[in-house]
Amino acid sequence: MERLCRRVLLGMVTMVGAALWGQAGAVTPSTPDSIETQSLGEVMVTANRYSEVIPSQKLSGKELQALNSFSVADAIRYFSGLQIKDYGGVGGLKTVNIRSMGTNHMGVYYNGIQLGNAQNGQVDLGKFSLENIEEISLYNGQKSEIFQSAREFGSAGSIYLTTRRPKFKPGEKSHLKASFKTGSFDLVNPSVLFEYKLSESVSMTFNSEWTGSSGKYKFRYKRVTPSGEVAYDTTATRQNGDIDAVRFEGGLQGYLPNGFWKAYVYHYSSERGIPGAIVNNVWRNGERLWDRNTFVQGVYQQDITRKYSIKVNAKYAFDYTHYMNNDDKLMRVDNHYKQREVYFSLANKYSILRNWDVSVAYDLQWNGLSEYLSASRYTHWISAATAFSLADRLKMQASVLATLVDETTEGQAKAPNKSKVTPALFLSYQPLKRYNWVLRAFYKQIYRMPTFNDLYYTDMGNAALKPESATQYNVGFTYAVAPKTGFLSGFHTGVDAYYNLVNDKIIAYPKGQQFRWTMLNLGKVDIRGVDVQATATFRLPFEIGLMTKVQYTYQQAIDITSPSDNYYRDQIPYIPWHSGSAILGLTYKDWGLNYSFVYVGERYNQQENIEYNYVQPWYTSDISLVKSFKIKSVALKVTAEVNNLFDQAYDVVLNYPMPMRNYRFGIAIEL
Repeated sequence: MERLCRRVLLGMVTMVGAALWGQAGAVTPSTPDSIETQSLGEVMVTANRYSEVIPSQKLSGKELQALNSFSVADAIRYFSGLQIKDYGGVGGLKTVNIRSMGTNHMGVYYNGIQLGNAQNGQVDLGKFSLENIEEISLYNGQKSEIFQSAREFGSAGSIYLTTRRPKFKPGEKSHLKASFKTGSFDLVNPSVLFEYKLSESVSMTFNSEWTGSSGKYKFRYKRVTPSGEVAYDTTATRQNGDIDAVRFEGGLQGYLPNGFWKAYVYHYSSERGIPGAIVNNVWRNGERLWDRNTFVQGVYQQDITRKYSIKVNAKYAFDYTHYMNNDDKLMRVDNHYKQREVYFSLANKYSILRNWDVSVAYDLQWNGLSEYLSASRYTHWISAATAFSLADRLKMQASVLATLVDETTEGQAKAPNKSKVTPALFLSYQPLKRYNWVLRAFYKQIYRMPTFNDLYYTDMGNAALKPESATQYNVGFTYAVAPKTGFLSGFHTGVDAYYNLVNDKIIAYPKGQQFRWTMLNLGKVDIRGVDVQATATFRLPFEIGLMTKVQYTYQQAIDITSPSDNYYRDQIPYIPWHSGSAILGLTYKDWGLNYSFVYVGERYNQQENIEYNYVQPWYTSDISLVKSFKIKSVALKVTAEVNNLFDQAYDVVLNYPMPMRNYRFGIAIEL
């Protein structure tokens, strides 16, 4: 298969190269056949003849603002197929994985360029505020277009975070928005957003936010076994969950006759406490974490001719982490880590025919880790892809990604160089032209590289680790209708059944000595599931609007590594068989009432599915009330939120209790 993929990749590169060589003549005006961006005052028109082969799940605009969500991690709970690990509180670590394949298989993109962490592979989504986010999109497999960087073809699923883009009415030169939130846990959260039009085609934006909180919250910690016995019951206040964080973002963007460019800078700095786990009514209070994350990135996209387009991405990132643990008086931990990343991407797209595009992309990335660990990694990605549409009813996309990795280390064994070729195929078909009913399917091979911690961490790392690979299969359908009259104004539903097989799963395995572990390629996981989503909007009398959205996920994710294991064919840790969410939104003139519900079914916290490892289901309800005002040119919005409305005691991760009923209030002023 790998040899065949290499041949396909070489053939596609050769074909595209020949096509580009044949087009190296004069630049001609762009036509509607290509992705086109035109600057007409403040109106940008973007046309793309390919609709999504595999539609995404999205939260944007008013729907996103209506959720009782403080961070990106809170918002994506309402996507199907995702599992969130939340260690509690405003500053608690929050990571996500898709369809039970692990956090490292999820790509997270900020304004089109991936966020990375070569040290442990995890992106803490709790760091990213919703204050400046315009849209969150989730794609299974990969983003449904071929004109993208090579690296974007390499994830099992992708989350795209898009910040607010300045939009000015005629005569406007600037926008100013200031907001303030407060509430439970001694929360103080002011922010300011400023947008300015430098010229008819260039604008700038600046956003800053401070988050301060003691992190103290009441919790009742009660664990009941499946037999009904109370293991323990605790009422206390969560300690050492404080956070002091500041975020700055700034951007410039400009529109060209047949393209655009963007430059962006981001800085996040925080100090936080790590509350620790509660075990037998005893919890730790000595862990502290300091973070500084900074990156500068830019993108340039241009239609060179009516058939040929180019996209360039570049990024430099610096991350500093200081971790201190005073819990163990005999082995005090005080570690510093510095990560650097340099990234460059060049993507090319060529339209062979009106309904047939091809693309080739090359990405280069360097990652360096210093201080406690010292290692560096060069990664090359080369992709070739094609997209074909027949009568706008049959759409196909195929891609091949080649990845080459070279590493260096100081003072320890180096991981061998690695190379991998992975293909993907996506199809969608509309059987009946009259009805918006679409069948879809995809097949994709993906992998994830071992992190620096996996390979080199003292007394634990294993430099001989192989990449963890997975194969994805997905079939499903969508149906949408938008009646022009009647009670129902819009309805959309989608159902997907999937099968994922993960090989060479990287796991931590005890070596026999206490606190001594090593990383091994031992795991094999069989994942089967169904995702269901449905959204409906209704017309009601008296200017009342009603929106409902529900999603449900069933997953069986079992360990099939070895029949000799006690946990053979057991559900892997923290993956529920059943989970779901619901959103209900009511609007009346300038008022908005929103209710949201999240449910996660029974799980196990260890590999063996035995009574001792059983974790109870949990659910939570949130409600918010919003009132908007307009005083001349000033817009005001006041919000009141109640989270965990029914005061449920629950854990997302065992022994890390979540807040019970809590409140948040906010006011925003926009000029």
